[in-house]
Amino acid sequence: MDEEAARYERALKRLNEMPDAQEFEIGDTRGTGYCGSVGFVHCDRKPTLEEVQACQLKLAAEEEALAEKIRAALPPPEEVEGKGGDFEQALYPRAYALAQGISAGPDCDGDIPQRGTWCTAWEANNRLRDAILAWQLARFLGVAETAVAAGWAEAPPPRRPRAREAEDD
Repeated sequence: MDEEAARYERALKRLNEMPDAQEFEIGDTRGTGYCGSVGFVHCDRKPTLEEVQACQLKLAAEEEALAEKIRAALPPPEEVEGKGGDFEQALYPRAYALAQGISAGPDCDGDIPQRGTWCTAWEANNRLRDAILAWQLARFLGVAETAVAAGWAEAPPPRRPRAREAEDD
């Protein structure tokens, strides 16, 4: 998630450097889903069903803990009033509510145990995605700290420069 937060910060910087004010069109949580999928595959490759399930539950707990750190850093909707345009004003309270994990009930009830642990990890990743989206919007509005400053991400290693193309002689 460190790299995902850094990727968003780079996109936000580019957006803020544009000459005209922009709407919040850079919210993108595909990387969160991808990271969760990599975790699922890692767990699925464990040698026994018990190890697979234990890994999935550990993954879900890690995702829930990260989502909680992000939620704790989000300002309440009242503190965002007057920031951004009409679109962002309407979106933030909804994104904030989603990030709080409001649910219609247990999402994985009734599944067989093997699928139940996978579903638990999947739903934890969905809640993490919702928290990331709310954070992205709060950053866009200038009312949330960077992920590193908020303490829920570390600065990723520096990006390697691209290799130069060989010149034809």
